Amino acid sequence: MIPIQLTLEGLYSYQERQKINFEDLTEAGLFGIFGSVGSGKSSILEAISFALYGETERLNSRDRRAYNMMNLKSNKSYIEFDFINFENKKFRATREFRRNSKNFEDVKAPTVTFYEWKNENWIPLDHSDSEKIVGLSYANFKRTIIIPQGQFKEFLELGATDRTNMMKEIFSLQRFDLQNNVSALNAKNRSELDQLEGQLKGFEGINEEQISVQKENLKLKRQKFEEINIQFKHIEEKYQQLNNLKADFELLKQKKSDFGKLTLQKADIDALEIKTELFEKVFRIFTPIISEKNKLQKEISEQKQNEAYQLKILQETKVKFENIKNKLAAILPKFEALDQSKIQENDLGLIIKMLQFSDDIKSLRIRTEKGSEKVKEVEVKQNLIQKKTEELTTIANALKSQKLDSNVLINAGNWFLEHKNITESAKSQSAKINDFQAKIEQLNADLIPFAINSETFREDFKLKAETLESEAKKLSDKKNQLEVQQKLAHFAGDLHDGESCPLCGALEHPNIVEFDDVNSELAAMNKQIQNNKNQSDDIQKKLSEIEKIVDRKKIFEEQQKAEQENLNQIKIKIENHRKNFIWTDFSAENEKQFEQKRQKSLDVEKQIDEINQQIIALQKDLEKEREHIEKYKKALEEFKLDEAKKGEQIKTNETNLKILSWVDYQQKEIAEIENIYQKLAQSNLETEQNYRQLLKDEKEISPKLAEQKTIVSLLEKRISELETEISDNETILKDALADNNFQELHHVQTILSQEINVQEARNRIQKFRIDFETLKNGISELESKLRDFSFDEEQFSEVENHLKTVENELKTANDSVVKTTSEIERLEKEFIKKENLLKELAQLQKRADHLKIMTNLFKGAGFVQYVSSIYLRQLCDHANIRFHRMTRNQLSLQLNENNDFEIIDYLNEGRCRSVKTLSGGQAFQVSLSLALALAESVQSNAQAEKNFFFIDEGFGTQDIESVNIVFETLMNLQKENRIVGIISHVEELKEKIPVSLNIRKDEERGSLIEIV
Repeated sequence: MIPIQLTLEGLYSYQERQKINFEDLTEAGLFGIFGSVGSGKSSILEAISFALYGETERLNSRDRRAYNMMNLKSNKSYIEFDFINFENKKFRATREFRRNSKNFEDVKAPTVTFYEWKNENWIPLDHSDSEKIVGLSYANFKRTIIIPQGQFKEFLELGATDRTNMMKEIFSLQRFDLQNNVSALNAKNRSELDQLEGQLKGFEGINEEQISVQKENLKLKRQKFEEINIQFKHIEEKYQQLNNLKADFELLKQKKSDFGKLTLQKADIDALEIKTELFEKVFRIFTPIISEKNKLQKEISEQKQNEAYQLKILQETKVKFENIKNKLAAILPKFEALDQSKIQENDLGLIIKMLQFSDDIKSLRIRTEKGSEKVKEVEVKQNLIQKKTEELTTIANALKSQKLDSNVLINAGNWFLEHKNITESAKSQSAKINDFQAKIEQLNADLIPFAINSETFREDFKLKAETLESEAKKLSDKKNQLEVQQKLAHFAGDLHDGESCPLCGALEHPNIVEFDDVNSELAAMNKQIQNNKNQSDDIQKKLSEIEKIVDRKKIFEEQQKAEQENLNQIKIKIENHRKNFIWTDFSAENEKQFEQKRQKSLDVEKQIDEINQQIIALQKDLEKEREHIEKYKKALEEFKLDEAKKGEQIKTNETNLKILSWVDYQQKEIAEIENIYQKLAQSNLETEQNYRQLLKDEKEISPKLAEQKTIVSLLEKRISELETEISDNETILKDALADNNFQELHHVQTILSQEINVQEARNRIQKFRIDFETLKNGISELESKLRDFSFDEEQFSEVENHLKTVENELKTANDSVVKTTSEIERLEKEFIKKENLLKELAQLQKRADHLKIMTNLFKGAGFVQYVSSIYLRQLCDHANIRFHRMTRNQLSLQLNENNDFEIIDYLNEGRCRSVKTLSGGQAFQVSLSLALALAESVQSNAQAEKNFFFIDEGFGTQDIESVNIVFETLMNLQKENRIVGIISHVEELKEKIPVSLNIRKDEERGSLIEIV
């Protein structure tokens, strides 16, 4: 994640809205955030965490977080954070919460919105899940990107389970957690096995012997089918001959019947033919003449109606034309005087502008007088500020002589801090030694009830165990003998002549041995064996308990010895540390005196800072006043220039007047002239518009009037032509009636009203003629064909019944063959299926064995823990590269068998010790090395070009040389495309870091951010 910009308002000590542009800081690769204690440095990191996750280190949801985070002088808190995520996409997170105006302590829950930068716009997202966007949970965000104050050692001291979960999330190790996948595969495989076993139960009766039996059966049934089929064909041939003869006699009978019916219809068909020919002749001659007559009558009626309508339009058009001509004559004189009126309108416009310029000149003269007075006031104020600045500078110089050297204070303070840490370590070490001594005494008390010799107890218990084992072997041998005897007695009791012996197979048994009943002895023997086993188990149990106590005692003694050695080293370190006290102004035994002097020096430094801030503020005020003077002087020059320009414009406009005189209007009000101007302009505009519109209307209506006259003339001509055509049509109709012997037109209309379909009638007549002749010829042919044959119905029935009987037998035989064939095919297919299922079963059983191995491998996330340990060891190796250098090759980090961190101390023969024994400075060094290594791994895993890392405090525990080493380490990170931000109050770092933010807390305005 790379930060881009952070905006704060009303949060903790940030009262006013403050904005941090991280792009200027991250370009340097290493930057710092500095300020005095309580200035609001750590609040910047809390704002980022809260904007992304809604979580902070100092406060949780039970602490009335919203109320306590809001600045007490503010009624609204706002955070806006822009950043680039691991996918190189730009996002924005905002959180805002407000105070209840009626209840000061009631602060509403924050509203949160996330945005993504797309197409040059911020697009709101439909969720606020920062883990999806950042790729880390809040806990791991604190460990790899932003490490809050006091949380630097958290990763170092995490338990194995928490550390594994963290590694799992950061490096996506869940992809190695295949337990559920294997379980799903195993369940699927088990399900398939169960299904296959269930399917195979349905194939128990399928075998090759059954298929062979069915094939022999099929052979016999096919032989029987062939015999019946030959008999069927012979009978079928005879039946077909009789059936054909029967069909011919029945057909002859049917045709005679149909011919008789057609003979009865012949007279009607002849009459239809005559009627159709008459209708067709009349339709062909008179239909066109009558249609033309109707058409002409309809058209002349429509034309007369149109003529009346067009005459009405013509009259209306004439009236409109006369009205327009009258209006034009009335407006013409006013239009001819329009040019002179427009010149007057233009002069009035110029006079209005000249009056406005005159008013502007008066206003500019008043502003010039006021501006000159303001310049004098600012010059007086500027002199006062300069005098105040000089006084404060004198006071600050006097206070500097009272301030102690900051390097002496830092070095002495570090000495006292390290002395305190070493002393507390010695006390802690003594407490650990006493704790181990108490545990050892308790274990000695636990051994008293066993009454053993701690040196020889193992040999004593071994001797007892061997004795019991020897007794157990003897008892077992006796038991075996009794069991053999018992079995022989059972066999002897079951022997009978003629039955084979189960041991030798003989059929004769001349001398059967008799055995005594040994059941009671066998029961007693079993009891002795059980007692022997209980004694042996009791000895092993006691031995295990004693060994456990002795081993624990030995471990505690070794640990006590190691802690005693550590205590001795700490005592030596205390003596050496006392020798390093070189400051004569302070006492090594009186830390309180040192704190008082340091506090006094800090108070002086604070006073100097406050005075410097006042001087800076005064200098800013002085600069503002200078800017004001320049601004006022520039404005005065502009006023004078503007006044001259407006005077010249009045003269120019006066020369452009053509009719009116400037002297006549110079003393009048602008409103009065504007009223006259508006009325004149409106009148001129209306005159011009009305005249042009009337000309346009006249031009449009003249052609319409001419066009309407032409339309009426054409309609009168067409009506005359239609009347002539109707007269001609009447003559043609009369001639046609005479030529065809019709007296009146209604005789023709009566014939046409029949609506005979000529084509349909002709088709019907033709079909009748064809059917009549066809039946007649067919009857003649059949009578000739059947002249020498006769048909016996009884003989036909007998043959037909016999055919049906044989046909049923043939069908039964064929069904039997088909059924048997189908059964054989089914058995063969089922047999192949069975073989395939058996092959699948073998494969699934083999797969089940493999899945069992995989289940054991991935059980309990064991494989994930194994992969996590590999990542953790790589992390440890990477961290040691920097940790070695920071500790001057005195310490290194390693993982023990339980994957917990340990320290290798090369000053003490490379022995291991707990990370909890590290001093505050050493803990910071190893935590920083681990955090850097972890962040590098996250960067590599995310494949990002750059990554970001923030450190809050921790440098105060380092001496000067260690600070230099840590700083050099951080500077080298720039070459690795790493960006590191540091929050501290250590002055040495502030001087070394090129780009930084300075947080200053103002009593009135709250925390203020400045880029240094």
